[in-house]
Amino acid sequence: MSGELRSAKARDEWRHFWLLPLVASLGNSASVLHIYSLGPFIRPLQDEFGWGRGDVALGITVANCGAVFLYAVVGNLIDRWGPRRVGLIGAFIMCSAVALLGTATGTMSNWLFLWAIVSIGTVWDQPTIWTSAVSSRFDVSRGLAVAITLAGSGAASSLLPLVATWLIEGYGWRGGYLGLGALWAILLIPMLALFFRGAKEGGGKKAGPASALLPGFTFKEGIRRPAFYKLLIGGSFFSFCLIGIIVHFVPILTDKGITPLEAAGLAGIVGIASIAGRLVTGMLLDRFPGDRVGAAAFLLPISACLLLLLTPANPVTFAAVALLVGLSVGAELDVIVYMATRHFGLKRFGVLFAAILTASTVGTGLGPVTAGVLFDRFGSYDLFLIAVIPVMIIGAIAVGLLGPYPVFPAPEAEPPVQV
Repeated sequence: MSGELRSAKARDEWRHFWLLPLVASLGNSASVLHIYSLGPFIRPLQDEFGWGRGDVALGITVANCGAVFLYAVVGNLIDRWGPRRVGLIGAFIMCSAVALLGTATGTMSNWLFLWAIVSIGTVWDQPTIWTSAVSSRFDVSRGLAVAITLAGSGAASSLLPLVATWLIEGYGWRGGYLGLGALWAILLIPMLALFFRGAKEGGGKKAGPASALLPGFTFKEGIRRPAFYKLLIGGSFFSFCLIGIIVHFVPILTDKGITPLEAAGLAGIVGIASIAGRLVTGMLLDRFPGDRVGAAAFLLPISACLLLLLTPANPVTFAAVALLVGLSVGAELDVIVYMATRHFGLKRFGVLFAAILTASTVGTGLGPVTAGVLFDRFGSYDLFLIAVIPVMIIGAIAVGLLGPYPVFPAPEAEPPVQV
């Protein structure tokens, strides 16, 4: 396709569907409410209940690993029902579950039960919902459209530490959780009801790819391809490392002598940088081979770890670390989603990407608790920062070996869902 034709098609896609990635971005922000808000809650929970940091972070392990066996089920519902209905249900469940965390009684059984409810929200509010709708409307500018969609989590990572800290200081940690759930529900649910529609739901003056005949592999075909397992490895390893760092980012910095509010402000840099990282990565993916872009992006956090381990503690170092971590957050899921749409197509994207997301969720659940346990055992996060460096290298190699995109045959007239 010539550059002029690509530009014309991209303009056409944005002319008709420009609002969809923005609304999907807001929806995606709710999927990380429980992750990016946890840092400011760690010390208040420790002070009230006498827990260790590993005990607090164990909630994320329950929320993410508890959902492992349900991601593909909801992914299948996305393929059958379309993302709109699933997204509306998920937004309500997720916001309610986060608000319920404020009812914790102080027993670990109650804490983990509340996070089990959050795990239901993570399943019903997974990124597959938002990216499947956007990918069905955008083709030649899919990288940028997906980047904008996923930038919602970057904006959330910037806002949530500050909002959570403000709510905790004004209303206590219980009011903080209730306020977070209520704020996101008020912002999100009306926008989804009015403006969130993928190709399966119709709407708009012009459809993207045919809603019932999206191109791509069936589930059985997809899981037989080496790219499926390379994305599993890359996504899970990177999530383990990066989310472990992000959840403990505020405590890591406060342990080095700055105030919680200063640390929350630096955590805000992570969110801002992640938005920039997503947008730049999305544009690069539309122009260059995704395996090369992904491998380079997956190596970025190593520099952040080395800075924390080897350089003196000062504001410049902390800001540089926040910038590198943010750029990495911005690139990671963008790469995985985009590569999944290109290597498997959209026919069964919901269930195939949900399976990949399951592996990433295991990494997301294990990373924070591993970092917390190592801190509780050794009194420092240094061992975790050292350990994640080779893990990130392996993940980068897996993504770098994905190879060229397959060419899908034109879809035939058959039922929209095929196993």
